[in-house]
Amino acid sequence: MMANDSLDFNRIKGGLYGLLLGDAVGRCYEFNPPSQLPDFDAIDMVPPTDFRPTYAYVPVGTWTDDGAQALALLDSLLEHNGLLLDDFAEKLCQWLDNNRYTPDGIVFDCGIQTRAALNAIKQGVPVLKAAGNDEYSNGNGALMRVLPLVLWHQGDDEELVRLAMQQGLPTHGHPRSAVVCALYCLVAKRLLEQGVMPEVDDVQQQLRVYLSGSELQELQSILTAHQRINPKGSGYVVDTFWSALASLDHDNFKDVIRSAIMLGNDTDTTACVAGGLAGIYFGYDQLPKDWLEQLKGQDIVENLLAKLALQLSSKS
Repeated sequence: MMANDSLDFNRIKGGLYGLLLGDAVGRCYEFNPPSQLPDFDAIDMVPPTDFRPTYAYVPVGTWTDDGAQALALLDSLLEHNGLLLDDFAEKLCQWLDNNRYTPDGIVFDCGIQTRAALNAIKQGVPVLKAAGNDEYSNGNGALMRVLPLVLWHQGDDEELVRLAMQQGLPTHGHPRSAVVCALYCLVAKRLLEQGVMPEVDDVQQQLRVYLSGSELQELQSILTAHQRINPKGSGYVVDTFWSALASLDHDNFKDVIRSAIMLGNDTDTTACVAGGLAGIYFGYDQLPKDWLEQLKGQDIVENLLAKLALQLSSKS
């Protein structure tokens, strides 16, 4: 991939905006089971008048903690031309405490695991010891924010896998979450390189080369999880991964997001994770114009994209 190629940057820009659009639309329907959602075609940035949106006081077109943390990761990567976990964790704390990376200066949502880890960091716990690392600490908070790493990264697969697993550590310490992030990043990288969605079973074979011990066991559990066949849109990181991938089989961006949301439950994150991949596939130019017009905070996004374009061009 040549970073200064206009088509490639259209896909890169599409990935970031796709993530944010999915998050902003999905926010309206969060915490509802599928049976309580509007009809497929009625899912929109502005919900139907007979449906009460989640966080009804939040302005239309506002991304959630998903988008804010993704922007924090991108900002940290650009500032240091690499992943510095202490800085990334500090930027996450700035988001939580000072509303940084939000369109309106308001933090209205934060995952339980993420809040606990960031509070521990603020109290002086080292970044690598702050997160829960038991099997029940496998929420989707690390996965929802990881895509900017792929959009920024210019190294080889081994380095991308290592960084994908590391970026989750400040808030999510279990290796299952780390392996899901690595698998998602390799899927996104192949999509960015080839312009077509790769087969997950092919990508996982490539990922295996860089894993060992318990990581390989976790990969196997991810690949054989029942959520692969029966995704539910929950906040469990494995389910989010398979739910997002199950939503991609559509010929336009809006229907990908609608499909992700129709799974119910953690709709903002499922749509965010699916939207990032769909944005890469369709490219920024094919994202829905009406949704883009409604998306708030685009000055923040454009500022980071300008820095990203400059950094990628210098690397090329």
